[in-house]
This record gives sequence, C-alpha cells and structure tokens, in this order.
Amino acid sequence: MRIAQIAPLAESVPPRTYGGTERVCSWLTEELVRQGHEVTLFASADSSTLATLAPCCPAGLRRAGVHNHAPSLLLMLDRVRRLAESFDVIHFHVDLYQFPLFQHLASKSLTTLHGRLDLPEMHPVYRTFNRMPLVSISDAQRRPILDANWLATVPHGMPDGLIPYSADQGTYLAFLGRISPEKRPDRAIAVALRAGIPLKLAAKVDAADQEYFDAAVKPWLDHPLIEFLGEIDDAQKSELLAGALALLFPIDWPEPFGLVMIEAMSAGTPVIAWRNGSVPEIVDPGVTGFIVQCLDEALEALNRVSTLDRLNVRKRFKDRFTVDRMAENYLVLYRRLADNARSSSRSPAFAGSRDRGLGHGLSGPQKGALDPVDSLFEDGVADVRR
Repeated sequence: MRIAQIAPLAESVPPRTYGGTERVCSWLTEELVRQGHEVTLFASADSSTLATLAPCCPAGLRRAGVHNHAPSLLLMLDRVRRLAESFDVIHFHVDLYQFPLFQHLASKSLTTLHGRLDLPEMHPVYRTFNRMPLVSISDAQRRPILDANWLATVPHGMPDGLIPYSADQGTYLAFLGRISPEKRPDRAIAVALRAGIPLKLAAKVDAADQEYFDAAVKPWLDHPLIEFLGEIDDAQKSELLAGALALLFPIDWPEPFGLVMIEAMSAGTPVIAWRNGSVPEIVDPGVTGFIVQCLDEALEALNRVSTLDRLNVRKRFKDRFTVDRMAENYLVLYRRLADNARSSSRSPAFAGSRDRGLGHGLSGPQKGALDPVDSLFEDGVADVRR
C-alpha cells in the first residue's frame, strides 16, 4: 500500500529524548516499510527513516526554540493535500488541524488521537467534523466523547528488541517522563522516601512546569535517595529500566496510554501505577505490576513486587504491545478504507455508521488475537483489541 504518515513537528522522528507521539510514529513507519509497504513520512528534516522522508521544517520545533507550531503544521498539511492522490491512505498524528482541510478526502484519511479528550471545549470539533475517521489509543481515552466517528482502539506497540529483557531484579525505583502536576513525580518521591528505596527521576522540565518543579521536586534533589537525571536518550532509558525494581507511574490525570509502562514491561520491570486513564487496560495486576489508588497501597505493592516473575512481565509485553501487532491492526483499517474508496460511492468511509450508534456499547478491554476482519467491521466500526 502507498501510505502517508503525518507526524507532529515538535520533535524529530524518532525524537532524540522525550517525545511519545513521534516515537510511535517512527516505530509504525519503520515496521510498515519492513513489511514491504511504500511509506512517506511527513516530519521534520532532522528525522531518520527508511521510508521516503518529506521534510516539512528544518528541525524539531521544540529544540529549535519555536513556540508557535501552527504555521509549520498548516504548511505541512497543505503539502500533504497537494500530494494526496499519491497515497492510498493518509494517516494523521497531529490531532485536529487537518479536519477542515481533508473533509473531502475523509474516505482515505485516518486520524489517531494521541492526547486527552476530556476537555469539553474540544468536543464540538469532533462532532462538527464527524466524517473524519478516528482511532483511539485506549478505550479510556474515547469515553468522554463516545459519539465521535471512532473506527477502532489500537494500543501502541514498540519493537521487542528496543529495550531488552533483564532478568536481574533492580535496586531502585524509576520515574520516567515529564515533570508536571498531572504526572505527579512528587508522589514518586513520597513513595521512595517512605519505602527507603532510591528513586531515579528521568524527565524533562518544560517552561510551563518550571514553577511546579521548583516547588515540588527541586527541594528533594539533595536527599541521598533522590537522583534527578533530566532528559535521557533511548540507550540511557534501557539502562534505567533494566536496573529498576519497579517503574512508578503515579499519574493524576486521564492518561490516554502511557508509553513508559510498556517500555518498562519490555525490560521485564513491573509497573506500580495509579488507577487513572488507560492504566487498567495496560497493567495486569499481579502479573505485570499493581494498580493502586493511594500512597499506602503503593507501599503495599512495593512489598509484593519482588514476587512477580520478570520473565512473565516480558512475555505479557510480547503478547500485547509489540510494533508488529500495532502495524497489523492499522493495516486492517488501511485496507478497509482503501477497499471502500475503490468499491463504494459513499463518502466518506463509514459515514453511515454514526446513525447505527457508532461508539456506543463499547465493551471493556479484551485480550487475545485480532478478531477476523469481517467481525471487526460489523456495523461499520472496527474493534481492534489486544
């Protein structure tokens, strides 16, 4: 298939350090190329890919110090629109900028939403541009707006060799991600101090979160149990996760996915996560970690974490969250879009499904093999599961 991947421009693809969406775009793009598809990646010029790179700005905008990303994104989308006939499917990862520009191409467009959807000011956009097919990255992500034009939930997947398995039980706790009030590194610090176990914090600090960092995190950085690593690259991430007793994921917001959880699981490292957002869909209690709701429960989970088999953590990751599984799930959707575009005069694809209750009656998370293609699209909506 001829596939266009439209990445954000905040970071290169893949990112040098922090950048979850760009990282997923890279993994998906490279796997599609590996499987023999003709892929064009629209991204910053400092990106690295085996696909055809369509550079849309000189470098990742965040590192270049560009704060307003909208002009660059609009120029990229205009370029994609002019080249649209070159592709069977156009897969967007840039939230909602493309909706007004690509309504007439909805039958060959797919948008994966990577961010939170619980902010009500965004809901009119998804309802107004209700012909644009959408993919969620967890069932929890889509719940605030079930009547959007959802085609499927496709969990993220990563290369299974990227973060190798480590059989050795670690000696410290790890926090990996971004310093912000919703990520709650202060909770991770509290757990470490109460448990008397060292904590390594690997995270970036955006300017918007500097005040929180100064108030909630910085005062503890002189404590002998707390070590702040700043932003780290993939090699440092592998080392950090491999040596950890557990990953702490103490979020206080409806996290749409939480990529770091599956990165830890790839290393065989258990996850102790607060029950918010996608956490119950990713962590298998008593197998890959524990789900908690308060500090006392987190400390209790720490007492039990050594009973978990790290090899089973790794096996569960390989069963559910590898890049080949993610790519195959997306290919089901790509082929359906392409088939509909060729064989049907309906525009856009799945437009009639909204009248049949698209997005309602959503079942809870399920595990297992991908359902047969015919059942995936029963009543016009795909239900791609783990």
